[in-house]
Amino acid sequence: MHRYRSHTCADLRESDIGKEARLSGWCHRIRDHGGVLFIDLRDHYGMTQCVIDPDSKAFKLAETLRSEWVVKFDGKVRKRPEGTDNPELPTGKIEVFIADIEVLGEAAELPMPVFGDQEYPEEIRLKYRFLDLRRETLHQNIMTRGRIIDSMRKRMKDAGFFEFQTPILTASSPEGARDFLVPSRIHPGKFYALPQAPQQYKQLLMMSGFDRYFQIAPCFRDEDPRADRLPGEFYQLDLEMSFVTQDDVFAAMEPVITGVFEDFANGKPVTKKWPRIPFAESLRKYGTDKPDLRNPLVMQDVSEHFRGSGFKVFARMLEDATNQVWAIPAPGGGSRAFCDRMNSWAQGEGQPGLGYIMWREGGEATTELDQINLAKDLVGALERKDQKEIQRLEAAIAKAREPQGAGPLANNIGPERTAAIRAQLGLKDGDAAFFVAGDPSKFWKFAGLARTMLGEELKLIDKDRFELAWIVDFPMYEYNEEDKKVDFSHNPFSMPQGGMDALEKQDPLTIKAFQYDIACNGYEIASGGIRNHKPAAMVKAFEIAGYGEKEVVDRFGGMYRAFQYGAPPHGGMAAGVDRIVMLLCGTTNLREISLFPMNQRAEDLLMGAPSEVSVKQLRELHIRLNLPQN
Repeated sequence: MHRYRSHTCADLRESDIGKEARLSGWCHRIRDHGGVLFIDLRDHYGMTQCVIDPDSKAFKLAETLRSEWVVKFDGKVRKRPEGTDNPELPTGKIEVFIADIEVLGEAAELPMPVFGDQEYPEEIRLKYRFLDLRRETLHQNIMTRGRIIDSMRKRMKDAGFFEFQTPILTASSPEGARDFLVPSRIHPGKFYALPQAPQQYKQLLMMSGFDRYFQIAPCFRDEDPRADRLPGEFYQLDLEMSFVTQDDVFAAMEPVITGVFEDFANGKPVTKKWPRIPFAESLRKYGTDKPDLRNPLVMQDVSEHFRGSGFKVFARMLEDATNQVWAIPAPGGGSRAFCDRMNSWAQGEGQPGLGYIMWREGGEATTELDQINLAKDLVGALERKDQKEIQRLEAAIAKAREPQGAGPLANNIGPERTAAIRAQLGLKDGDAAFFVAGDPSKFWKFAGLARTMLGEELKLIDKDRFELAWIVDFPMYEYNEEDKKVDFSHNPFSMPQGGMDALEKQDPLTIKAFQYDIACNGYEIASGGIRNHKPAAMVKAFEIAGYGEKEVVDRFGGMYRAFQYGAPPHGGMAAGVDRIVMLLCGTTNLREISLFPMNQRAEDLLMGAPSEVSVKQLRELHIRLNLPQN
């Protein structure tokens, strides 16, 4: 028999009853039932219930065992007593009666329990991550992550892609975030950078005549952490293709990503045919460039209903042609308490408030007594057969039953404008609408937050599905308010729509790029573009963003030179492995699907990074510290 085990803790079944078995693992839970000890033994594969009674020669040692001790048990497989089966365990019909015990590794008093999934402070969980990773949910998340990556690899290879590995030590480049720099000992005063993405290398592979590249690539960005972005490093499914249009990239990748989601969705519906939503339309309808399409709410421009109206705040704003009024429908939100709660939420977000209109049958203009009296009058008119009066009363009753607008905005703009807004939004009795106004470029993010809040509060979001979409037609440039200059809005290596002609003749802020994202359930999970492969157009694109030709050559010399020697049209994208795994594991925190993550302050509490280094190390690197004064 093997030194440590004949079976894993997930192997034994009823067919093994009567056999001798040797198991090794961790003591997951120890229970004393009237002197008989039940020990749930756990390993990577599963759990087996083991039993020992006071008659056993190993009982004295068994009494000393504690949670998370690593042990080896020898014993006989037997059927569990009637009524004690555990249908939730594959081994739930059997148990091992222990004959011999060997302690392989004792455990000190635990700083956090492994049994159960109770919440523990993140600081403790990260410092003792090796214990945290023993917990069932987290352990399974990590295994699911591996299987998802396997699925990605297989699907990419089946689609004709070949896996390459690109360098980790590279040159610094402006890709939208800070680089992690690595000082060179051999070249004093010079630095390598860890790659924010394999962007230039994968394009150079296309220059080198390879056709379809991919890799599961580690990427490094010195960004502030947040729940959906790990500090320091992350992984992406990176890919590039030669001789392709945007449609070709979509046709190649849509089935890959859809298939990965279907493999791990546990039966939840996954979008079959992805919509393509222009960037400007996404902001306009959803207030975000990564819309959660499970939320059915769509915002609409209702400016015309407020232009010249009695609601002077909005009417005066609309005198400036830049400004607009957007409405966010709220089906089922037509109560004063709910509307006031949303208004308070908006104020908590730093807004002056959130205007609203509620609709309810008869509104505040027609009382129940008025409707009863109209009905009585109609009965009288019917008895008199007064057709003219019958028509008048029927129209009055229908009007009284129509949802009437209520609230300060409705009172100011009047019933006709209120009714027109309701008709445009398709609302009914018991519904409401909320309004944001001003320059859309300044309020769209808040409007998107309000849409999300309404969807959550009114329970309109179907959480049991995955809705995928392409977001297309991103602007090539944006105005950087901080530096007071035009800057790239997305990937600087993308082809502008209209090519060189657009770069030379269009207002830069009106140029769209062949850039695209994949959105899923409110997260951006991929980004890509068709590349600007023409040297003159590349230089011109960077000039508009304030980079001279010399700087382009200095910083992107390898790619710039490659473009001079026959560059194929090419494009690709990168999908965030971490975010895809996060969505498929049903969590909202990337730390729940990563092996050894840092905390919110970009510290590795387990390994103690970042750490100070010795004077000798600094001297070898020709570096002197200039630390901030406390």
